[in-house]
Formats: sequence, C-alpha cells, structure tokens
Amino acid sequence: MVAKHSYPYFLDVWHYHSELELVYITKSTGTRFIGDNIEQFKEGDLILIGENLPHLWQNDPEYFKDKKEGSAEAFSIHFNKFFAGENFMKLPEMKGVKGLLDRANQGIKFTGEIKNQAFGIFNELVELEGVHKLLKLMRFLARLSEEKDYEVLSTDGFSFPLHITGDDRVDKVYSFTFNNFKRNIALEEVAELVHLNPTAFCRYFKKSTKKTYSKFLNEIRVGYACKLLIEGRLNISEVGYECGFNNLSNFNRQFKNVMDISPSEYLKKHKKHR
Repeated sequence: MVAKHSYPYFLDVWHYHSELELVYITKSTGTRFIGDNIEQFKEGDLILIGENLPHLWQNDPEYFKDKKEGSAEAFSIHFNKFFAGENFMKLPEMKGVKGLLDRANQGIKFTGEIKNQAFGIFNELVELEGVHKLLKLMRFLARLSEEKDYEVLSTDGFSFPLHITGDDRVDKVYSFTFNNFKRNIALEEVAELVHLNPTAFCRYFKKSTKKTYSKFLNEIRVGYACKLLIEGRLNISEVGYECGFNNLSNFNRQFKNVMDISPSEYLKKHKKHR
C-alpha cells in the first residue's frame, strides 16, 4: 500500500489503475501528465490521482543520459476507495474524505502547508504496521479533505473512456497520442502502431473505448487548450496551433464540440470567476 521509490528515472509509461494513488515527489524534476493536464513537476509536489485516471511522470532528458541510481525518488500510496468498507465511507463523519476521493477523479495538486508535512507523514506510514498504518492513512486523508489550497488538474474537456479494457494495444495508442497530439497525426500512423489497417483500427478503437479516435484526440487537444487559455501567454489562434489544430476555424469548431462554448467564451467565463 505504501512504498518509497528510488530510480535513475521514473518509469516513462502511460498507465492507469483501479486504485487511487497519493504521490509525494522527494527528488527529481520533469513533466507530469494527468488526464489532459500537462505540467512540470518538482520536489515537494503532493498529488492525489483518482481511479482509472491515466497518468505518466516523465523526467527531464538529463536523467535518461546520466542514469544515476537514486536520481528520482518518490513516496506513493495505492488504496481502494472503500479500503475501510463501503458502508464505512457512507458514514456522515466520512463525508469530507468521500468528497476528496470523488474530486480526485480529475487529479488534485495540494499547494498549501500540508506539502511541508507530507514528507514526515509518508516516512511514518512506511514504518507503521497493521491497524496503526490504516489509522495514520485515515488521518492523513482527513487532513487533506480539509485543505483549502489545492488545484484540480485535469479539465472538464477530458473524458477518459469509462470502459477500461486493460488492452496493451489501447494503452499503446493512448501513450502515443499524449506524446504526439501537438502535431498532425495521420490515422494510418496510429493504425500501424497496433498492426491494423485504418478501417479495422477505427472499428477496434471505438469498440474498445466507446468513442472514435478523432474524438479522443480532439478531447486531449482541447483539454490542453483550456490550460493554455487560462495561462494567458498565447492568443486564441496561437493556442489552436500549439495544440495541433491546423487552422483557427477547425480549432473553434472542435473546441465547441467538446466544451459546448467557443474558446473566447471559455476565456471570458474563466476571467469572470477568477
């Protein structure tokens, strides 16, 4: 359940699992992918990842060149939502913790004082045994549920397929897409990854994920566009090209298909609530 990891670099594999995961980075830097959220990570980051939410930790290039053992270190806790029993989580006293675990479906980054306490808490959890470990985890989750300083990571524009297949070919397509969505991706190129012709691939992908590949790709691009629009460093046209759309009209159309509003309306709405 609780582990301390030490590697030359983190395993660069796009993956997901049925358990929630609480991660504390103690050493190394790189890029973090959670749902459609793509950000830099660093020492001291405390992240809660929800059930079946795809994620990847990709260290900076120098970690792969040097390959020094112990260059990338982190604590992690994997746990089932109902690790203390489904009825237990329905108790009124557990309302806050249940709300925290529900919010984790989009990924949560904690930014407040709890970050400074996390290292000590994880170290204690590694050493504790039996019921003492369980009680410590419960208190930790209760503390996190009260935390006001946090960021939700993955946007509403990202909709991961609810039908999790565990199919290596689907995983391969997901990983390829997240690493290449900023450029033009030909259907033939993706189909070749899983040794199918384009027609067979389209049929296979839709059966496996309950959506077309183009819809999946556009959701990834639009989710990233939401992040760029909020950051405000690029104008709308620049955001569209940066996310892999070949022209502004196509960007506007696909953004509205996913978000139900245009990029400019999304930007105004966000500014209004800041």
